[in-house]
Amino acid sequence: MANIENTSRKLVLKEGSTTLTLDKDSGTAALQRKVLLWSKKPVEFALADIDDIAVKSNKDGASGAMLYHSVLHRRSGETLVLTTEEAKDAEATVKELRGFVGLQA
Repeated sequence: MANIENTSRKLVLKEGSTTLTLDKDSGTAALQRKVLLWSKKPVEFALADIDDIAVKSNKDGASGAMLYHSVLHRRSGETLVLTTEEAKDAEATVKELRGFVGLQA
């Protein structure tokens, strides 16, 4: 499972070069990513803009292995991939994120 630090007011998910911060006090979400040594511009949006958080799976074309991603859907239609994990770990990550933002199971 991804490294998740969760308090009642703030959740921080860290997975590889991705950091997602959900902050109830400010009502915002911030997604920060690094490419090699450079940090990309953070993507910031309102927590209320989160439409769904789910597990998406697809088959790797080269190896044939199944890949599982936790993804965040925004009301704008944008989908953000947060993690790539084993199926069980991706489900646990999604469950914790959904619980924090108050989405039904």
